[in-house]
Amino acid sequence: MAAGRPEAQDRTPENGFTPLEHPTPRLLPHIDGSVLPSLGGFGKHQKQLVVLTWIPALFIGFSQFSDYFLLAQPNGTCVQPLANESNWTAASPPVAVAGGAPALQLKGNGTGEGYGDGSGLLCACKEWRLELQTGLSQNVVTKWNLVCDSAWKVHIAKFSLLVGSIFGYLVMGVMADWFGRHPVLILSVLFMLVFGVSVAFSVNVTMFSTLRFFEGFCLAGLALSLYVLRIELCLPGWRFSMTMVASFLMVGGQLLMPGVAALCRNWPDRDDWQVLQIVIISPFVLMLPYVWIFPESLRWLLATQHYRRSKAMMLHIARKNQVDMTTEPSGVLTELEQELHKRPQWTCIVKMMSTRNLWKNIVVLCVNSLTGYGIHHCFARSMMDPEAQPTALCHADYYTMAGIAVATCLALCPAVGLMGRRGGLLTFMIITALASLLQLGLLNLIGKYSLRHDTVLRDTLNRKFSVAFSIIGMFSSHAVSILSIFFCAEITPTVIRGGGLGLVLASAGFGMLTAPIMELHNQKGYFLHHVIFACCTLLCIICLLLLPEPRGQPLPESLADGETFTRQTLLHPGEQHLLLAKSDRDYSRVHDTPLHLSATGGATVAAATALAAVPASYALATGGEVIGNSAIANGV
Repeated sequence: MAAGRPEAQDRTPENGFTPLEHPTPRLLPHIDGSVLPSLGGFGKHQKQLVVLTWIPALFIGFSQFSDYFLLAQPNGTCVQPLANESNWTAASPPVAVAGGAPALQLKGNGTGEGYGDGSGLLCACKEWRLELQTGLSQNVVTKWNLVCDSAWKVHIAKFSLLVGSIFGYLVMGVMADWFGRHPVLILSVLFMLVFGVSVAFSVNVTMFSTLRFFEGFCLAGLALSLYVLRIELCLPGWRFSMTMVASFLMVGGQLLMPGVAALCRNWPDRDDWQVLQIVIISPFVLMLPYVWIFPESLRWLLATQHYRRSKAMMLHIARKNQVDMTTEPSGVLTELEQELHKRPQWTCIVKMMSTRNLWKNIVVLCVNSLTGYGIHHCFARSMMDPEAQPTALCHADYYTMAGIAVATCLALCPAVGLMGRRGGLLTFMIITALASLLQLGLLNLIGKYSLRHDTVLRDTLNRKFSVAFSIIGMFSSHAVSILSIFFCAEITPTVIRGGGLGLVLASAGFGMLTAPIMELHNQKGYFLHHVIFACCTLLCIICLLLLPEPRGQPLPESLADGETFTRQTLLHPGEQHLLLAKSDRDYSRVHDTPLHLSATGGATVAAATALAAVPASYALATGGEVIGNSAIANGV
C-alpha cells in the first residue's frame, strides 16, 4: 500500500488537470471554537460586560409593569348624580393581568350592577370621587376621569406601549443587523430618556398615549440590543445561565414596583403618577456612560467582515484578559491580517426567505412565543376571583403572578440542563396544552354529569380546579415564552440575529396585546379566545419536533451556518448512509417504451431493460433483490 501511493500521486487525471490540495480551514468564521478561546475564552472582560447588561434589566422590569399603577382602575363614588339616583359607588374587581384592569364596575343601592361602558343609567353621574387601591393616590385614570364613557381611552393607553414595543422590536432588530448592536443600544437609551420624561408632563390622555408609544418603541430597542449583546458575549456553556440571571432581575423589577409606587404616594407639588414615571425613567441615566465603556459586538464585526475594527477590539480584549497575542499559536491574528482588504458585508432579514430550513425554525418559534404569551392571559384571568375586592397596598394577584414568574425561572434552570432546549420547550408546551384542555373540558364535565344537585359543592370544586389549572398553565406558558425567545437567539445566524429575534419578540407582543383587547370588549368572546390558543398549543407540539437542539453548539454566524443547523436524524449516521446507498441506482440507460407496444408488453420490456442496466457487481451484492425484480417482471 505504501509503495502504491507515489504512483497514485503522479497519475495525471484524464481531463489534464492536477488535483489541488485541500485548503487550510479558516479560523475567523469559528468564533466560539477558535477566536474567543484564543482571546482568553469567557474571561474577565466578557464577564464585566455581561454584568453591565444585567443592570438595565431591573429598570426594564419597572417600565414593563408600570401600566398596572399608571392605568389602574379606581374605586369610585358618585357624589352628584344626574338622575334621581344617589350614592352610586363603583369598585373595580381584581386586576386580570399585570399592568391591566377591567372596566369600572358600578353598584348602586341594590338596584343592580354592571360595567361602566356608558350604556346604562349607572354611569349617569356628574361628579365622581375616585380612590385608588394600588399604592398611588392619583394616576392617569383619576387625573382625567377616564371612567364610563371615557373608559375606552384607558385601553388605548395600554395599547400604545405594547404596539410601540412591537414596532420597536421589528425596526430596531433590522437596524441592529445593519448598523451594529452598540448604536441601537445608545440611541434607545437617549430617546428612552427623552420620551419617558415627556410622558410625565402630558397634558391630556392623547398626549400620554402618543408618548407611551414612543417610549415602548425605545424600550423594545433597549431590551433587544442588550439581549443580543449578552448572547454574543458568551461561550456555549454560559449562554443560558447568563440569560436567566437577567430574567431574574426583570422579575425583581416586577416585585419591587409596588414598593416604588408606595414611596411616590402623596408627593408635594406634583401628581403621584408623574413622580412614579420620573422615578422609573431616571435610572436609565446610568446607561449614558455605555457610549464609551461598552464596545460593539466582536461577533457581529467578524460576521459582517469589519476586520479593521475587529483587529483593534481583539487586541483590546486580549489585553484585558491578560493574553499575549504575539505568542498565540492558533494563527487567528495572522489570518485576520490577511483579510483586512475585504469590505464589510451586511445581510437583511428578508434573505431568510431564500433559505430552506432557517425560516421554518423562526416561524415555529414565532408561533410558540405568540401562543405562550396569549394563553398566559387566559390562565391569569381564570385564576382571579371576580368577587374579591382589592385592599389598600395589598396586591395579592400581582404578587401571585410575580411569584409564578420566579418559580418558572427557578424550574427552567434544571429542566433545560437535563432535557436541553428543545426537550424543555416541548415538555412545558405539553404541560400548557394539558392544563388548558383540562380547564376547558374537565370543569364542564363536572358541572354537566356530576354534582348536578349540589350546586354549592359543584361551584366550589370548579373554582378550585380552575385556580389549580390556571397556576400550572401560567407557570408552563411563561416557561414556553422565555425558552422560545432564547431558542431563537441561539439558532439565528449572527448576521440576522437582531431581525430574527425581533420577529419572535414582536410575536410575543401580539400575544400580550390580547389582554387589553379582551378588556376593551368587556371580556366578550373569552371562551373562544381560550379555545383558539389551546388549539395552537397542540399545533406547536407537533412543530417543535422539527427544531434542532442548540445546547452546547456554537452560534451560527452566516446564513449558511444557520441553514446547516438542522434537527438530528433518528437513524444512526451509518444506517442512514446504507439507506441512501440502496436507493442510489443508475437509470441512465433506461429509455422510454415505444408507444405502439401494448400495456403488458411495454411493461415487460421496460422491466427487462432496467434489469439489464444494473451493473454486475451490484447484481452480485443484491442478488436476491434482482431475482425478485426479475420474477416480478416475468409475472407482468
